Amino acid sequence: MTEQTTLFFMTGALVALAACGEPTRLTRGADYGAHPTLVKPQHALIPTTRIATAIGWSNGAMPLAAAGTRVNTFATGLDHPRSLYVLPNGDVLVAETNAPPKPDDGKGIKGKFFRYFQKKGGGGVPTANRITLLRDADGDGVAETKSVLLSGLHSPFGIALIGRELYVANSDAIVRFPYVDGATTISATGTQVIALPAGTLNHHWTKTIVASTDGTKLYVSIGSNSNVGENGMDKEVDRAEIWEIDLKTGSHRVLATGVRNAAGLAIEPETRALWAAVNERDELGSDLVPDYMTAVRDGGFYGWPYSYFGQHVDDRVKPQRPDLVAKAIVPDYALGAHTASIGLASSRGNALPAQFKNGMFIGQHGSWNRNPRSGYAVIFVPFSAGMPAGPPVDVLTGFLTANKEAQGRPAGVAIDKRGALLVADDVGNTIWRVSAAPVRP
Repeated sequence: MTEQTTLFFMTGALVALAACGEPTRLTRGADYGAHPTLVKPQHALIPTTRIATAIGWSNGAMPLAAAGTRVNTFATGLDHPRSLYVLPNGDVLVAETNAPPKPDDGKGIKGKFFRYFQKKGGGGVPTANRITLLRDADGDGVAETKSVLLSGLHSPFGIALIGRELYVANSDAIVRFPYVDGATTISATGTQVIALPAGTLNHHWTKTIVASTDGTKLYVSIGSNSNVGENGMDKEVDRAEIWEIDLKTGSHRVLATGVRNAAGLAIEPETRALWAAVNERDELGSDLVPDYMTAVRDGGFYGWPYSYFGQHVDDRVKPQRPDLVAKAIVPDYALGAHTASIGLASSRGNALPAQFKNGMFIGQHGSWNRNPRSGYAVIFVPFSAGMPAGPPVDVLTGFLTANKEAQGRPAGVAIDKRGALLVADDVGNTIWRVSAAPVRP
């Protein structure tokens, strides 16, 4: 029997075992909010695996928009769009990107198993390594032109414009480019601002950035190099952190630690606090651990890998660090177990119905380690006085078919110049636009 045939049968057996994983024991919504229900951890040799097979959109199918809103295709024909950024003139930048080569990540049969499911879920495509500019010149909610603003990048993700300088967070460095208003391409060579942890392991490869309100600093998230430190904590140096970068000097300091993968960053406009949407750990059962969003405290430790949601100890991690667990901060708001909440945007400036006036939009990419599946939606969490103030509201759903196949998977979110919500869909290769529905007489 060849190695390929052996792998085929082993994968089939693993799939069958994983599909029998422990289902959720929580009622809908119990793993959301400031005080989510945290059940007893479930340990299994083969983790629960229920990823939706990616099939894309066909026959004019579209996501379903919330009452009072409508959705249309802003742009399509993209190559794995992940993050979005709206320029002051209304042009929309989209990072067409995926993971860089990382040969030391996911070795062995378990690694092959996860790569198989990643490919099944639509995440196994090569990276385009570019930032594309979309322009809706006539304001009808559809981009008429698409041009490559920057190419030859290294798994770009985060984007921020400060003055006349465009900052791009590659997987291994933040790079600065000169920007001219209205330009559709940048030919200048970028200047490195700071190197970022990467290498041949680089488990969580995305680097998200957001500028401070005064434009003097950049905040960048650096994900962990494992699920819960199983590769050794020596591989986690400078990982699972959020950095603050001084753009004048190029120096940085660590703003927060123990943050497994802060895939989304945003500034809350009322308090000007930095908020992060964080993907928490896997393989503790369908109900653990909830992803979360939180205001980032300067010097705060958020538990990873030693504990979760405050001081709930993860006994898989050896050696334990009770000294750090004692300092672990409880996040502000749970976003559901395994929802993969990777997009985060303040609602400031939106022109949607009144219920969406003040809060955060979250793009939930969708689960792989939960039975039944979770996420695969864009939600809104209302805020009051700079803090979450109510249950989540569905904004865009319908990404899964009745057979639980993925027509699309939402990722980055942003508010465009006219107040609509843009959503990057990296399986549908589309940018969706959610706007207020016309008022009927």
